[in-house]
Amino acid sequence: MQAQMKTGTDLDRAARILREGGLVAIPTETVYGLAANALDEQAVLSIFQVKNRPAFDPLIVHLSRAAELDRYVYGVNELIWRLADHFWPGPLTLVLKRKSLIPDLVSSGLETVAVRVPNHRLTLDLLTRIDFPLAAPSANPFGYVSPTCSAHVLNQLGGQVGYILEGGDSSVGLESTVLDLSSETPVILRRGGIPEEELEDFMGYKIHKMLSSSYPGAPGMLQSHYAPRCILLTYSGDEWRGLASRMSPPRLSGATWLRFSTALIEIEEQQQWILSQTGNLAEAARNLFRAIRELDDRSPSIIFAEKAPNIGLGRAINDRLERASTKNGGP
Repeated sequence: MQAQMKTGTDLDRAARILREGGLVAIPTETVYGLAANALDEQAVLSIFQVKNRPAFDPLIVHLSRAAELDRYVYGVNELIWRLADHFWPGPLTLVLKRKSLIPDLVSSGLETVAVRVPNHRLTLDLLTRIDFPLAAPSANPFGYVSPTCSAHVLNQLGGQVGYILEGGDSSVGLESTVLDLSSETPVILRRGGIPEEELEDFMGYKIHKMLSSSYPGAPGMLQSHYAPRCILLTYSGDEWRGLASRMSPPRLSGATWLRFSTALIEIEEQQQWILSQTGNLAEAARNLFRAIRELDDRSPSIIFAEKAPNIGLGRAINDRLERASTKNGGP
C-alpha cells in the first residue's frame, strides 16, 4: 500500500525517481519545491512543462552543502564563504557565475546561476543520497500562490509529480532572499526570508536593490506573480474605506479581507483572515500564502489585502502582495 501512496517520507523512493529523470516535490523552510536533477536538461525541461513556466525565468539550484559550490560556480571568494557559513542552510540564494556543468535551461541562458542550501532535514538528507544538485522552483502552476504544505502540491500538481515528500508546513513561508554576487557590486534581486537589514548588518554596508524586471535574472521576479484566481487589491491603513465605497453592495458582501494583525469591526469576522494577531512579521510571512489560498478557495468577489509594516520581513510580504495584485484591475 505504501508503494502506491503519492505522499510520504520514503527518501529512497524519492532518490530513485530523481535518478530516473522524474519529478519530486520537496519540502523546504521557504516553500515546497518541484525538484529535478539540475544536471539533466530533459528532467529540467519537465519542470517548465508541468508548471507552464516561461523559459526566461531561471531556476534555483539546491545543494546539500556549501562545499559543493566550487563544482558548479566560478569565483567563490571569502565573502561568499562567509555568507554561506552564516546563512546556510537557510533562505538565502546567491547568484554566481555558473560553470558549463549547469545546463543553459536552468539559468535561462544567463551566465549566472542561483544556488542555495535549503534548511529542511528531509531535503538535506535526500540531497546526500544523490550525486547531483536539484533544480527546484516552487511546486505550483506558474504565477499562482506558492505551496507551503504537501496538500497544496497534491491538489494542484499531484498527477504530474512522481512523489511528494511530506515535510510538514514550511517554517518560513516566503521564498528565499536572492543576492547577486556575480559582479563587483552586490545586489538584492528579490526580498525574501532573510530581511535586507540582516544582510546589510552582516556585510557592513547598504546593498543596492533591483527588485523588478520583465525578464528577470532571478526567480520570482516577474511583475505578476503569486496571484490568486480572483482579484486581489492591496491597501494601507484606512485606504480600504475608499476601495470599498466604490463597490456595489452585492460585490462588497462577497469580498474577503486579508488583515495583518487586527480585524475590521465593520466587517463580519468570517470574511477576514488575520496573519498574526500579535503583529509578528515572521508569523505573518509563514501564514501569507496559506491565507491567500484559503481566501481564494472561498471564491470571493475580491480579496482586499492589507500591507504589512514596511520593515524587515514586512518588505518581502508586501512584495508578494504587490505581485499578486499587479495583473488585476480595480473594483
